[in-house]
Amino acid sequence: MATTEASPGDLRPAKKVVYCGVCSLPPEYCEFGGTTKRCSEWLENNHPDLYIQLYSEEALSQNLSTLSVDAQKRAEKDAKKKAAKAEAAESREAERKASSKVYIKRVERNKRKYVTEVSGLEHFGLDLKKVAKEFGKKFATGSSVAKTAAGGEEITVQGDVSDDIFDWLTENHEEVPEDNIELIEDKKKKSGAGAGAG
Repeated sequence: MATTEASPGDLRPAKKVVYCGVCSLPPEYCEFGGTTKRCSEWLENNHPDLYIQLYSEEALSQNLSTLSVDAQKRAEKDAKKKAAKAEAAESREAERKASSKVYIKRVERNKRKYVTEVSGLEHFGLDLKKVAKEFGKKFATGSSVAKTAAGGEEITVQGDVSDDIFDWLTENHEEVPEDNIELIEDKKKKSGAGAGAG
């Protein structure tokens, strides 16, 4: 909750302004933010007195009674449209998460030396640098965030820890569904076939 400061020469009392925890607008303006339902739930939980003042049956009917019949119809239509838009945005986000994959790839560097590359965690809202640090501590090995050839980012962990990372992700990050994690093994091609020809 923020307060506005009064200047030293101003004798008016400082006014307390409440800002919504969802859309960051003052609660009187939440209806213009497109997340009215979530905003009203937040307000009911955090400022019940203000919620009653703005969303009680009495307050709503009083506000509607001041509008003309046409304006009331427009207000209802706008409210439905905004709610549908917010719902569509939430379902698109859920769909995007459901179709996103996390790839854990074991890559052979030299003879029997491996690194494990983890990509796709950013789709689930995870901070790659924090997760890389957690991997380094958990598996007592080097772990860093590196750029990929495609322009994205991935975590590179020293050693073959692909199965351990899979288990650790499923135990510690519920936001990443187990079905969305894929283990890949990348083997270097043997150069023996080309050497025999010459």
